[in-house]
Amino acid sequence: MAVILVTNDDGVHAPGLAALAGALDSLGEVWVVAPEREQSACGHALTLHRPLRPHQWGERRFAVNGTPSDCVNLSVLGFLPERPVLVASGVNHGSNLGDDVTYSGTVSAAMEGTLLGVPSIAVSLVDGGDFAVAGRVARLVATRVLVEGLAPQTLLNVNVPGEAPRGIRFTRLGQRVYGGKVVEQSDPRGRAHYWLGGGPPQWEALDGTDMGAVHEGFVAITPLHMDLTNHRALAVMADWGGALDGQFRRESGRPAPPPVKKRARRG
Repeated sequence: MAVILVTNDDGVHAPGLAALAGALDSLGEVWVVAPEREQSACGHALTLHRPLRPHQWGERRFAVNGTPSDCVNLSVLGFLPERPVLVASGVNHGSNLGDDVTYSGTVSAAMEGTLLGVPSIAVSLVDGGDFAVAGRVARLVATRVLVEGLAPQTLLNVNVPGEAPRGIRFTRLGQRVYGGKVVEQSDPRGRAHYWLGGGPPQWEALDGTDMGAVHEGFVAITPLHMDLTNHRALAVMADWGGALDGQFRRESGRPAPPPVKKRARRG
């Protein structure tokens, strides 16, 4: 039976992780390898300055003293008995919409799976939602991915609304804007300290976005691509190349490159 890796960023004892593992159990041999403690908003961090130590909590269930990306890297590159056919991360306690994906340990675990060549999905649930419902959505998406595969360097970011979903939409990534992100307070000795993330979020126009779909009660599935290059900007900036290169060579005293010889056309 094919191996499926399940991980998260809320920790190995999180109910969302149990819901996801249970939902995918019929699709393959599920292995749970997850952080030993909560790693929310850790992003795509890898642990390089100390060893990783898996601790077994049950059959095919391990806690690791590292990040979600550590768990995926360790699992795919040799800890599991065979290479997984799918990495499923979640179910996260809270949504991962818009720009939140750049901070999310849940999404980063799926990114790590994608970088290692394994089809990967990240599943998140709006606060107050039903993990069983999110698990059913995850099983539907995972089944489709196992049959159809995913485009190269592409993962799926799945967000399930807090109420019973009205359906499923494929969306683009929205832009989430936070106000008042830094909250200053004082400790009993009068020393200042700061909390990040304060203030209610605001959104851009919602049409076609993941946030718009979830706001309207739909599951949002957003394909994310690992190539972060802005190809349109790259084409626009093509004219910059000669000017910048020439200025750099003049300032550094480097000779201009030899002219490119044109090949004679054969008649």
